Order: sequence, then C-alpha cells, then structure tokens
Amino acid sequence: MTMATDGALLRTLWLASPALPVGGFSYSEGLEAAVDAGRVHDEATAAAWLVDQLLIGPARSDFAVAAQAIMAWRANDLARVRDLNAWVLHTRETSELRLQAEQMGRSLLAWAQSLGDFGAPLLRQLTDARLDPPTWPVASACAAAHGEATPRDALVGLAFGWAENMVQAAIKAVPLGQGTGQRLLARLVQAIPAAVDEALALEDDQRQAFTPMLAILSSRHETQYSRLFRS
Repeated sequence: MTMATDGALLRTLWLASPALPVGGFSYSEGLEAAVDAGRVHDEATAAAWLVDQLLIGPARSDFAVAAQAIMAWRANDLARVRDLNAWVLHTRETSELRLQAEQMGRSLLAWAQSLGDFGAPLLRQLTDARLDPPTWPVASACAAAHGEATPRDALVGLAFGWAENMVQAAIKAVPLGQGTGQRLLARLVQAIPAAVDEALALEDDQRQAFTPMLAILSSRHETQYSRLFRS
C-alpha cells in the first residue's frame, strides 16, 4: 500500500515539476501583456491577476477538461478523449494560446517516447487516441491517469505546476523578487483547492473558456514590440 501511495505521489510531483520538458516556463498566458499594459505592476496587482486567472480560467476550462479526461483515459474511452481534446482546440481564444496547448501536448508525447519502456504504455495510449494534435490538458491527463493518484490529487498537482510557472513569469516580467514570488505562490496555494473542487464539479455544459480581457491582451501580445514569453 505504501509503495502504491509513493508511486502516485511521485508521478504527481513529476508532472508538476518545472523540470518536465514541455516548455511551460516559456509562456506567461497573457501576463506579460498585462504588465505591458500597466494592469500588473506590483505584488498586489500580480496577486489579484493570478488568482483571478486561476479561478476564471483554468478552473473552468483546462482543469475541468483534465478531470474528465483522466476518467476517460482510465476507461480507455478514446472517443470521449477526442471530444475533450477538440473542445480545447475549439475554445482557445487566440492563436498563441492555441499554439501553447498544442506545443505542450506534443512535448509531453515526446517525453513519453524518451522514457523508453517506462513510458511505453503512456505513449501507446496517446498514439492510439489519434489526437491531431494532442493538447496539454488532455495529454497531461493521460500521464496522470497512468498513476494511481485520485483525479483530485492529480489536479492539485497540475494546478500547482501551473501556479509555479505563472509566478516565475511574474517574477521576470513585472519584475518582482524571489520573496515576493513566494508570497504570490502562497496566495495561489490557498486558492487551488477551491479551483480544483470547482473543476471536478463541472459537467460538459458548464465548462467555459470565456476570458475576454485575457483574450484581448493575448492578441496584443502576438505583436508586442518586446517579449520574454511566447504567450
């Protein structure tokens, strides 16, 4: 029992790790454009932006998709997996946000391939699903499904990985110090359980990807004069 629990925890930590080679660190998901527009300029505005983004964005879209996809992968319901993947592709509000979902999904596929025999079952299931292309929420759900973590624990891990990437983006883009970054991460850690619970509770007709200000800023970011990040 302890070995199974350890394995589930370690896989969750692995998927949340910044060392996972999927490129999450290279995206700010509109934060850099918010800094350029003056909407985010210090610790208080960065905290408000990130917490709002967590609760309005991923909690109602990517995390909800991942929660449903974990169960679909475990049931080998590939038709359901393809429907969820299509929803992600069709609801990205800007080209750079869609490219992020596609690039990170493909990178996770390449990661599975690089693991050899250890990653073979994951690679086989991702390949059998014929996702063209796999998106990050659905591909990461497949990796989570191959562990023994509960969907809630898996989502907490994915949410923490998202939070770490976003805090690092804020530290570089605003810019902020490392101590401030830790306080931002503490704010997000407090908000993650409620965000995960909301994601788990959403049905298909309740998911949404409607973040108009983020979409506007993301569109502006595509032609922003100077950029550190890809989104």
